[in-house]
Amino acid sequence: MLKEYDVEKLNPRKNPYAKELKKQVTIKIAPNVIEYFKEQAMETGIPYQTLINLYLVDCVNEKKKLDMHWRSSIPVED
Repeated sequence: MLKEYDVEKLNPRKNPYAKELKKQVTIKIAPNVIEYFKEQAMETGIPYQTLINLYLVDCVNEKKKLDMHWRSSIPVED
């Protein structure tokens, strides 16, 4: 190993995994959702944040769409 390196002679190259790096974000998640994934983490041995990420990645890869049906709190009369 050299004591000093000549930076000009180095061949810098882009990180091939840079597009796969994760980005840290802050989101609000319901406590029961976090608890669910923590329970899954205990069963699988995979950290719960990783499980959440894996689930979201699967949603992206499978191009899953949300199918939400809101319950009306106001009764509708016929």
